[in-house]
Amino acid sequence: MFDLQGYEATILNGAWLTVQVALLSLLLAMVLGMLGALAKLSNSYIAKGIATLYTTIIRGIPDLVLMMLIFFGGQILLNNSLYGINEWLNNYFTSSDPNHEWVSYLPDYIDISPYAAGILTIGFIFGAYMAETFRGAIMAVDVGEMEAAKAYGMSPVLAFKRVLFPQMIRHALPGFGNNWLVLLKTTALVSLIGLEDMVRVGSLAAGTTKMPFTFYMAVSIIFLFFTAVSTGILKLVERKFSIQAR
Repeated sequence: MFDLQGYEATILNGAWLTVQVALLSLLLAMVLGMLGALAKLSNSYIAKGIATLYTTIIRGIPDLVLMMLIFFGGQILLNNSLYGINEWLNNYFTSSDPNHEWVSYLPDYIDISPYAAGILTIGFIFGAYMAETFRGAIMAVDVGEMEAAKAYGMSPVLAFKRVLFPQMIRHALPGFGNNWLVLLKTTALVSLIGLEDMVRVGSLAAGTTKMPFTFYMAVSIIFLFFTAVSTGILKLVERKFSIQAR
């Protein structure tokens, strides 16, 4: 259908890298989202304030700006001679160790990889959205069931594991699925910081061969395939939990 001029393997490798970034970002987002949701529903004003500040800031700043801020700003924070963490560590070990034995283990410059920056940024962004999704799902569970679990002598952790978590999943699945599909498309941003993902590989191939339509269409079809597979899996999971609820 498409003549990819021998770039088929390269694009598939880029697609695999896209999947890795998406899945690892999702894992981080789920952890941050659950912590954020529990913090917002807690009785601690400090935890609630931190979680609210986190979701407000993240949802108010464009994803691309956050990506650039973490990738480029993070490297400045680590290495800048005025307030860089790396500079402070080198000075600390130099002054505290007269033999300077520790200095040889410290790099002169800490380079943040696009792979790590992409996962951290996307996971951090969607952790805020997952927090709201999980918070709504937890609030949808009948409070009486948690009170019954407490009356049976269950600890808060056990009640969460056996009563709250299984039921909140059913309520969270629609929002979770939507967040996942948006996250999957957001991985295209990592191409802007130099990661050799599917979008960047397709862009480089399009520039080399002067065939932009062919390569961008191929990338689009692969994204559509990922979306279709994800939608099918999510429907199966929703059906399973709906049967269990009935």
